[in-house]
Amino acid sequence: MPATDNIDKADLKAELELLRAAAAEAGRIAMGYFRQNPEVWLKSGNSPVSEADYAADHYLRETLMAARPDYGWLSEETADNLDRLSARRTFVVDPIDGTRGFVEGRTAWCVSVAVVEDGRSLAGVLECPAREETYWAVAGGGAFLNGEPISVRDAGQRIRIAGPKPMIDRMPVEWQGRLDREAYIPSLAYRVAMIANGSLDATFVKPNAHDWDIAAAELILTEAGGKLLDRDGGLLAFAGRNIVHGALMAGSGAVLDVMAGVIASHDG
Repeated sequence: MPATDNIDKADLKAELELLRAAAAEAGRIAMGYFRQNPEVWLKSGNSPVSEADYAADHYLRETLMAARPDYGWLSEETADNLDRLSARRTFVVDPIDGTRGFVEGRTAWCVSVAVVEDGRSLAGVLECPAREETYWAVAGGGAFLNGEPISVRDAGQRIRIAGPKPMIDRMPVEWQGRLDREAYIPSLAYRVAMIANGSLDATFVKPNAHDWDIAAAELILTEAGGKLLDRDGGLLAFAGRNIVHGALMAGSGAVLDVMAGVIASHDG
């Protein structure tokens, strides 16, 4: 993990500015296809990808790698090249997180971009143009939505929770009466951002999330006072050889301890 206290703040600012500008333009590109019946293909696992994903991915790769040619590149829509493992820093990108919702005309999707060093995100941006929302954070610098600082909300008697129904159903009986279940949110990154902005208290994440889904959102949530953790309560590492995660939990406070017990007992 990089020692963020020793990273030049001007360096982090430059990284953030690069990501924000690139994500904003990629968002504009994606919006050109939104609700315009874009061409869609199915990948393995019946996961959709649209021409908007490819267009945004192409722009992001050309722009970001031109600015930082010595960085690694990891994107959902680009074949992975393990040469990135020798790079000091890596761009971790999902050109459209929530493609299924995008194709259906829903607004909860975003462009997700992060810069990762030694497994941890240093800067991250979620550009959500259909909702006119931009989230960003740098390590140690707080989290922001459209320029205003955000933070997780203090847990009250009611807990708004999202994620797979079987996992929520395993919450202890004494918690079930406190839970308000959020409707399905196609974008995992956006779901995590909702915890960062105080709209949600917590979410479970089913196994098979990839780095590009969460590298930016995890930093934003962390800087907002929350955590995205693995089944053992540990921090996540990004842009390594293994880019796929098991069951995860996101939130803050006591509910995370309860969720950890649920994940430990979940058969995955």
